[in-house]
Amino acid sequence: MSANHDDHHDAPDGHGRALRLGIGGPVGSGKTALTAALCRSLGPSLRLGVVTNDIYTTEDADFLRRAGVIDPDRIMAVQTGCCPHTAIRDDIAANVDAVETLEERFGPLDLVIVESGGDNLTATFSRGLADRQIFVLDVSGGDKVPRKGGPGVTSADLLVVNKTDLAPMVGADLTVMSRDAAAVRDGKPVLFTSIREDRGAHSVAEWVAGVVDSWRHQHSHSHLS
Repeated sequence: MSANHDDHHDAPDGHGRALRLGIGGPVGSGKTALTAALCRSLGPSLRLGVVTNDIYTTEDADFLRRAGVIDPDRIMAVQTGCCPHTAIRDDIAANVDAVETLEERFGPLDLVIVESGGDNLTATFSRGLADRQIFVLDVSGGDKVPRKGGPGVTSADLLVVNKTDLAPMVGADLTVMSRDAAAVRDGKPVLFTSIREDRGAHSVAEWVAGVVDSWRHQHSHSHLS
């Protein structure tokens, strides 16, 4: 995972811990819905934990608990009290503490999802917090958004374009979005979905499961070598 912002935190050793997956994106793009969908799809096969970020509330964590997609005790809420990108990139201590608390209580875990609060196209996770990052856009902002770029769009390990069911209503051309996203992402994957229609976000879940498998293989292999 790379970014255009200076990252002052080192990636922690991966041995004996879960993959940490950051999910970022603008307000209303579907980050919490994607988190819930991944819990639905991956929960039966992976040991999960979730950390949510809101500035002043615990709204996203409360939503996930009500949805019943994961054991409520495995969801921790961070109230950042500041701009979302600060808590996931600059001052990551509260989020790291939450992740480590989940691993201490419920470990060993396979995957901890860290959902950022809503932010702009520059939002990226520090490598000290997230091993991989998904950035979520939605079509309601128009088909021009991917070509605007920004570190979130260009450097995330996976770009997800959500709410494709709304494209005809807002006049967004998905072909244009796909072409422009490919142009700015230098070969990194882009997936289109409608979580409203696919409550398990199965294409995204398949990608995440593959990343978790690779993480396990990489760290178990290097540990034994």
